[in-house]
Amino acid sequence: MSSLLNVENLTVHYGAIQALKGISFSVNEGEVITLIGSNGAGKTTTLHAISNIIKKTAGKVTFQDTDITSVPADAIVKTGLIQVPEGRRIFSNLTVRENLEMGAYTRKDKPGIKADMENVFELFPRLKERIKQLAGTLSGGEQQMLAMGRALMAKPKLLLLDEPSMGLAPILVDEIFSIIQKINKDGTTILLVEQNAFKALSIADRAYILETGNIVKTGKASDLISDDSVRSAYLGG
Repeated sequence: MSSLLNVENLTVHYGAIQALKGISFSVNEGEVITLIGSNGAGKTTTLHAISNIIKKTAGKVTFQDTDITSVPADAIVKTGLIQVPEGRRIFSNLTVRENLEMGAYTRKDKPGIKADMENVFELFPRLKERIKQLAGTLSGGEQQMLAMGRALMAKPKLLLLDEPSMGLAPILVDEIFSIIQKINKDGTTILLVEQNAFKALSIADRAYILETGNIVKTGKASDLISDDSVRSAYLGG
């Protein structure tokens, strides 16, 4: 299995606070990898540093054998590394269709864009029903679907998902997670940051556990889900 993303010695400071303390990990092609940990462990910071939304103090990020450590965030999107941000961040004053079109703004292949929009509607039928609706009027679950659909329009090779289940009703959480699995089966590699550790581990191949900016444990997700220390710390016993 070839490595798609390599993160080496990633270090990030917010002023005097060291948020990431030299973490290293990899994501192989075709995998679902999850980063779990409590609030403030550094999970979102890790995604932002990979995408260059925030500055790194040190470390190296390689994507598809290319060093992207210093590549600007907007240029990283063009490499096929796409992030779905925490809190959805959809364009609330644009329609569902316009949001999806914004996802494809780096592309010129009109037939491909049209086909991908149809694929998004197959994954998320509710978005098709609301295609002309302003995104700000959608429910939280529909906004999450739109944020993921918009990211898929950019044709990601690696999808970074930041807290996709946040604020959603349990039935919607199940739906979002089964869609994540389908996106992965269709050929997109996924790096998932998720507060709901049980759900994340139940669909991931491997997991890294973050505590205060350090990776403290790593392994196959199926092993970690039955690990007593992981269960008591993150899975409610």
